[in-house]
Amino acid sequence: MGGFFGVISKNDCIVSLYYGTDYHSHLGTRRGGLAVSDTDGFTRIIHDITNAQFRGKFDSDIRSMSGRQGIGVISDYEDQPLIIGSHLGTYALVTVGKVHNSEKLIQKAYWKRSTHFSEMSGNETNQTELIATLINQEETFGAGIFNVHESIEGSISLLIMTNDCIYAARDKFGRTPVVLAKGNDGYAVSTESCALPNLGFTHLRDLGPGEIIRITAEGVETIKEPNPVLQICSFLWIYYGYPASTYEGVNVEKARYRCGVALAERDSVEIDYACGIPDSGIAHAIGYANARGIPYRRPFVKYTPTWPRSFMPQLQATRDLVAKMKLIPIKALTAGCRLLFCDDSIVRGTQLKDTLQRMYDYGATEVHVRPACPPLLFGCKYLNFSRSKSEFDLAGRKAVRELEGRDEANLNEYSNCETEKYHRMIERIKQKLGVNTLQYQRLDDMVKAIGLPKDRLCTYCWDGCEGPSHQMTLL
Repeated sequence: MGGFFGVISKNDCIVSLYYGTDYHSHLGTRRGGLAVSDTDGFTRIIHDITNAQFRGKFDSDIRSMSGRQGIGVISDYEDQPLIIGSHLGTYALVTVGKVHNSEKLIQKAYWKRSTHFSEMSGNETNQTELIATLINQEETFGAGIFNVHESIEGSISLLIMTNDCIYAARDKFGRTPVVLAKGNDGYAVSTESCALPNLGFTHLRDLGPGEIIRITAEGVETIKEPNPVLQICSFLWIYYGYPASTYEGVNVEKARYRCGVALAERDSVEIDYACGIPDSGIAHAIGYANARGIPYRRPFVKYTPTWPRSFMPQLQATRDLVAKMKLIPIKALTAGCRLLFCDDSIVRGTQLKDTLQRMYDYGATEVHVRPACPPLLFGCKYLNFSRSKSEFDLAGRKAVRELEGRDEANLNEYSNCETEKYHRMIERIKQKLGVNTLQYQRLDDMVKAIGLPKDRLCTYCWDGCEGPSHQMTLL
């Protein structure tokens, strides 16, 4: 899941741009990019960061960059920022999100016979270029961004940098966060609040769903007011949000701690200590351990200095090997022990199974698993955070397929923790993992732990609920 950072200042902004962009999630991302605007025009640099650190790729580049405004992006897969020339003028563009109806929008643009698209590998159209095309169909940037929100199926937040300002827009239903902050001589806008304090910026507020603002070094102007309906992604707090970040007033680390407490309150299994699957499972496990008065221990540690991110290689076998090599067991904390592991979620379950089997190999007498969210049954329609290529690869869906003998089934029964089918699905996943017990977080407990009303959260991955819709109006 990618993220962006923009800064506009009365003085040179390159250091803030460099570190602010780097402070974003690098989970499953393939590209990093920076663009700045100065008296000589626009400068853009893009690097492949699939198996490399962002800072290592851009360290030498920023020495030759200067400017008082800039935008940066950690991108899921497409090259960006893009520098666009249009009737609106020249501008740089970055996007975060996912467009499901891109082919329909591309064909509609072709029909007008005034558009062409560059191609990425695999003959795919660059999503950010498609968004630029939708913006360019209107007479102002505000109307163009409105057109994006109204035209796409999915979710897009974006930054536009012109010669004298930055436009920031949060996606129509606020599924991704966008934060506005103020510094000593300008402003910053970011998808992660954790990018701000070390750079001297003070968090002013979160942009609302569908809100559009125009930022200069002197101030901020609202181009479009927020929409009334919020559907922010719940998985931010469970898995892919950074622990130091706060979204909609709720800190990630505190929410994960509360998730662990909620798991503990419904559990009575006898264990020697609780453990967290690094890294996002750790806060869940600490909450669990404290709530039950049970020691927290680390029966394996994660070695990260030289290993790339485990799920980036294209081959599943390679991902599994890298994940295994990064986790080093500690036999002294494993042999003869009853262990309980908290994890953020179970996606495919393949790597988790291998990890837990190593605990048995090192002498654990019992292994229990407590995911911090319910079983994932639906592939995300809105964001590119999923670690599974297909929803049918999800551990929950595979269990349903084995029980039903087909891919399609009434998933409402399997997503309801009170039904017999739900418990049969959990038992099947437990057997596949080879653990002593498996108990998932209840959806109502997870929502309570996050601390926002359910109707302001997107829970589609677990219950298939797409949430409300509404109409937008442009100021």
